[in-house]
Amino acid sequence: MTHVPSFNRSLLHPRYWPTWLGLGLLYLLVLLPYPLLYRLGTGLGRFSMRFLKRRLMIAQRNLELCFPQMGKAERDVLVRQNFESVGMGLIETGMAWFWPDWRVERWFTVRGLEHIQKAKDNHQGILLIGVHFLTLELGARIFGIHNPGIGVYRPHDNKLMDWVQTWGRMRSNKSMLDRKDLKGMVRSLKQGEIIWYAPDHDYGPRSSVFVPLFAVDNAATTTGSYLLARMGKPAIIPFTPRRLPNGRGYELIMQPAVENFPLDNEVEAAAFMNKIVEHEILQAKDQYMWLHRRFKTRPPGEPSLY
Repeated sequence: MTHVPSFNRSLLHPRYWPTWLGLGLLYLLVLLPYPLLYRLGTGLGRFSMRFLKRRLMIAQRNLELCFPQMGKAERDVLVRQNFESVGMGLIETGMAWFWPDWRVERWFTVRGLEHIQKAKDNHQGILLIGVHFLTLELGARIFGIHNPGIGVYRPHDNKLMDWVQTWGRMRSNKSMLDRKDLKGMVRSLKQGEIIWYAPDHDYGPRSSVFVPLFAVDNAATTTGSYLLARMGKPAIIPFTPRRLPNGRGYELIMQPAVENFPLDNEVEAAAFMNKIVEHEILQAKDQYMWLHRRFKTRPPGEPSLY
């Protein structure tokens, strides 16, 4: 069972003072007007390309693997835009944690809420399928303002950051579950709750199968979504939070519930889910977390792709 972190006096220990300082600076930073934050965030992202050489190479390699037909010039532009999103991702995390509801809502347009209501009217739990966009913190915040649910997360190694990220995410949601707490997720779905779930990363060989993702034939893909769908019987609804160009704000898009999701075969289910993931990524390709080594786990005997 997941135990949601709470504040305690040990978080005031001097070992956490640098973290407190960083959080304080982030809080002060996001008090600035959003158009200025947009310029600062994208500029910071471009500047970081000079220092994050390894992550730059990973992003380039991921795009090369997923879109082999893409020319180098186009890929270079996409990588630059992606690093601009990396800088904005830091700013948007502060916005998600520290902005009041009215300020978040001011910069968002929300579409597709009727799909959530339809599932509720059918007395179903909802498996909300997101992917690791760099806007994910802010997208989860705006979704929770309209429909509070339960987030799935990986606990942070830094106990202060673990508490702060949980506090920030619960400003507009009900609770958080450890991504390993499958029983808790199934129980919540059966109780009609909304579970935010991201099945798009490489979580290692355990509980994964190899299925296609874009042009990569064997991408290690979690079987968790298959288990949740089979055991929880939820409505499966993809959603996309994406940043509009030129500092014009954001939009959150909920798609209609997925139909004909395979419930009898975990490999077919994983391949089906990757098609959903592909569709989501293509809605904001420059804002996806390409810096993650998505294809680090290979079938036995196959060489590394990095």
